[in-house]
Amino acid sequence: MRRLWIAIAGLGGFLSVGAGALAAHFFEGDPRRASLLHTAAYYGLIHAASLTAVVALAERREVRRVALAAAGWGFSAGLILFTGSLFALALTRIRAFAFVTPFGGAALLFGWAALAFAAFDRVRPGPQ
Repeated sequence: MRRLWIAIAGLGGFLSVGAGALAAHFFEGDPRRASLLHTAAYYGLIHAASLTAVVALAERREVRRVALAAAGWGFSAGLILFTGSLFALALTRIRAFAFVTPFGGAALLFGWAALAFAAFDRVRPGPQ
């Protein structure tokens, strides 16, 4: 699970940097497409870093793994669906991709809520 999240974070970060460069250099004459790419790059970089942090937190034993797993899957799904749909919309102009974006946004919100829950959901030490 963690290896997959690291791969998603790495690829998401890579594509986000590329999208920012495309927006700045290739689509500078098309403000709508440049804006979509800028937004995707911004959210992609933030959530690639956030997903990496979730992986690091999951290594700690005092934090519940269930809440962090939910955060990791939320960030992963959101990174793919939200930023991916904006990338696809900007690059192809196929409006159907816009219908996927809200699901990605909801997944990102779910990831943040799960991460917040992880702060309060501690593993209780049992009898040893």
